[in-house]
Amino acid sequence: MSVDEIRITPVSPSIGAEISGVDLSDTLSPETVSRLRQALLEHGVIFFRNQDLTPARQMAFSGFFGEAVEYPFVNGLDDYPLVIPILKLEDETVNFGGIWHSDTAYLPEPPMGTILHARELPEIGGDTVFADMYAAYEALSDGMKAMLSPLRALNSASKQRVSDTRKERIEDSGKDVSGVQTESIHPVIRTHPETGRQALFVNSAHTVRFDGMSEAESTPLLSYLFTHQIREEFICRFKWSPGAVVFWDNRCTQHYPVNDYCGHRRLLHRITLKGDVPH
Repeated sequence: MSVDEIRITPVSPSIGAEISGVDLSDTLSPETVSRLRQALLEHGVIFFRNQDLTPARQMAFSGFFGEAVEYPFVNGLDDYPLVIPILKLEDETVNFGGIWHSDTAYLPEPPMGTILHARELPEIGGDTVFADMYAAYEALSDGMKAMLSPLRALNSASKQRVSDTRKERIEDSGKDVSGVQTESIHPVIRTHPETGRQALFVNSAHTVRFDGMSEAESTPLLSYLFTHQIREEFICRFKWSPGAVVFWDNRCTQHYPVNDYCGHRRLLHRITLKGDVPH
């Protein structure tokens, strides 16, 4: 594989790019890894089609970009515990993570990124929508930016709406989280450690209140931010296809899996990459 064969095609003006000309099951050259990482940093989320990845190959691909880490609430595959099945069964009405969110923002070190591989898909539906948190921050007024800049917010795993989306998987493959820190305080505006750009870092699934304020005091402004950050000009929508792989930068994006395929089975394999403490 030659770096010159890689094609990067933006899918919206704000976020997302589809990449062709690369087989993710191969051993990637340093030049290819660098090209893909730069595309991730530039576009926030990158999409690949028709990839033949076993769990072992998905783990190998993820290793070019970071260290895979456990998901706190659900067990992974028996042979590959860091590969998490994101599953919705035919008789289930709620999809896993079916709310706008940034992955595990309640951890002291939220993930750097996430890699999803399509294993089983409904014939139609089950798209995932992504939002650009750089653009969300940059579209705020100067006065709002100044007000938010010093603020920090409590992020928790126990907000009811997101807890409900985990219920089915916790019942059949849940883990003991008694030793896991599932609440953390992070900056409302974080600086990306690689690009140096600022991004809005609150999300409706996990952000409870501003540090030093009550929930009642925090709710009006948080509600505004939750609505603002998913404006249509900040988003792109990805239609899954067999073998597709999606890799997003969790430090500057959010995502929402659309729950429009009730009565059908959907299975993705997820690997989460270790992040750092937001600043």
